[in-house]
This record gives sequence, C-alpha cells and structure tokens, in this order.
Amino acid sequence: MSGHSKWHNIAKRKGANDAKKAKIFTKIGREMAIAIKEGGSANPDFNARLRDCIAKAKANNMPNDNIKRTLDKYSGANGQVNYEANNYEGYGVGGVAVVVETLTDNKNRTVADVRHLFDKYGAGLGATNCVSWQFDKKGVIIMERGELDEDTVMMQALEAGAEDFQADEETFEIYTTPDDFSAVREALETLGYSFVEAEVEMVPQNYITLEKEEDMAQMRKLLDNLEDNDDVQAVWHNWENEDDYEG
Repeated sequence: MSGHSKWHNIAKRKGANDAKKAKIFTKIGREMAIAIKEGGSANPDFNARLRDCIAKAKANNMPNDNIKRTLDKYSGANGQVNYEANNYEGYGVGGVAVVVETLTDNKNRTVADVRHLFDKYGAGLGATNCVSWQFDKKGVIIMERGELDEDTVMMQALEAGAEDFQADEETFEIYTTPDDFSAVREALETLGYSFVEAEVEMVPQNYITLEKEEDMAQMRKLLDNLEDNDDVQAVWHNWENEDDYEG
C-alpha cells in the first residue's frame, strides 16, 4: 500500500477496540498454528516461518502470554490443525482489485461468505488470478521514524538484503523479496529496531482512486466486512485514497 494509507491503516488498527484486537490475535494465532504444522516445530529457534509470525504478533501488540499460550496449544500431540489456506479474488466498485487470504476449517462456508460480500458490496468474485497479477508478493517492514536517522537505517536495511527503502514524514518502509524477508527482519531486529508492521504482503503495482462518496462508502463496507470474517486472514487491495473516506 502507499505510505500515507499504510500508516493511516496501521494507526487505526492499533487503536482498535478490545473485540477487534481479540479478532486480530485469533487470526495471528491461526497463522502460528499453520507455521508450527508446516515447520514441524513449536520452537521458533528451529522454525523461520514461526519466527516471522511471532514478529507479526509483537508488531500488533499481542501480549507475550497470548503468544506463549498459542505455542503451547499447537505444540506436540495437541497440535491438531485442520485449517486450509485459500485465496479469493474479485473486484470492488470502480475496478478496485481485491485479494482475500483465508484460513478455514470449512471451505464451502468461507467461499459462500466471501462471494456474498463481493456480490453485496463489490462487483463480484472472480476466477483465480483475475486480479492477483496486479500485485507483487513482497516482504514489508515498517518502522516508525521517530528520532531514527534515515541514512543509517537505509544503509543497514540494504546491507541486510532489502531491495527497496522508502521514507516519509512518519515511517520508513523497507521492501524485500519473500525469500529474503526473514533474514532482513532478523538482521534489523538484532540491531535493536522494532517494527510497526513486519509481514509478507501483496503490494499493488498500480492504484485506483475513487471519486464518488457512495463508491468509497461501498468499498469501505466490502473491506470492513471481509476483515471481520473469522476465516479471512488478510485483505489486499489497490484503493489509493482509502484514508480520504472516514465514513
């Protein structure tokens, strides 16, 4: 996402009420469960994907007790994970491209829910790859600028293997290939940096601006309802002026 929208959305998520935060923690917990299952270990020292999930949890202010409970819950023989990962793609109003990542124990329920929301608030659910070609998968690390020195952070990020560095008034955004994400994040973590966001994302190649108030309202409803669905892990889109609509 573009810098101003990205920071706006992070700040909004950080200020979410307790119910919203609980839902975010549940979604991250599911990701940790999958990471443990696929990585074969609940010990982050031996599971790079799990380390990434824990970094994401910390960036979202997930308490250490919650993280520990999740690790305990899915470790060893207790780690029964029946979630299936599926992506769905479609269009919102005005041609906005939307990719929805899900983890579900009931695929039929999830696809029906997602289709209903696209039909109600968007332009419909599409076929696989109908919009994902408009996005690049990248590791994204965002730091609050604060008193940090831009040149120093940029040099250290690039030396760690980042492929791009962008700065604005409030944040530094560091982009990596998906394969290099863990190494870059861990290198910066070792240097003492903390992150407001750190995960692999679908980054749009281009953006669409919505001009009409009713279109922005409709797009906001689509995104909010998708994100509120328990089976939806992430929603990626290319709506440029999202933060212009406060609804």
